[in-house]
Amino acid sequence: MDLRAIGPAWRGPALLAAIVAEVTASLSLKAAQAAPIWFAVVAVGYVISFACLTLALRLGMVLGVAYGIWGAVGVVLTALGGAVIFGEPLTAVMWGGIVLIMAGVLLVELGSHPGDVASGDDA
Repeated sequence: MDLRAIGPAWRGPALLAAIVAEVTASLSLKAAQAAPIWFAVVAVGYVISFACLTLALRLGMVLGVAYGIWGAVGVVLTALGGAVIFGEPLTAVMWGGIVLIMAGVLLVELGSHPGDVASGDDA
């Protein structure tokens, strides 16, 4: 079955699910240090994350965009979650990195649409 026929409307939700599952799994790694039962959440979270990322790709999302957004947003949300849940520090340098990560994701996304003004084409 060609999942791209479903249309682009499901690409975003599939990628969002992959990000949420990955961040949940990553944050659970920290929790598992105190309570090893959290390793089950880690394993399930990563399996769900990769399954949803695969689904986003099968739905036609461009690999560079999907992986870039998945990785970058995952890093940002994991850092923010670590600060909120575990009291880990967020320094000014880390905030600068978060801004740069988000700017990079935006540039990759804008650059993935050939013919747009952002790519330098005026057509």
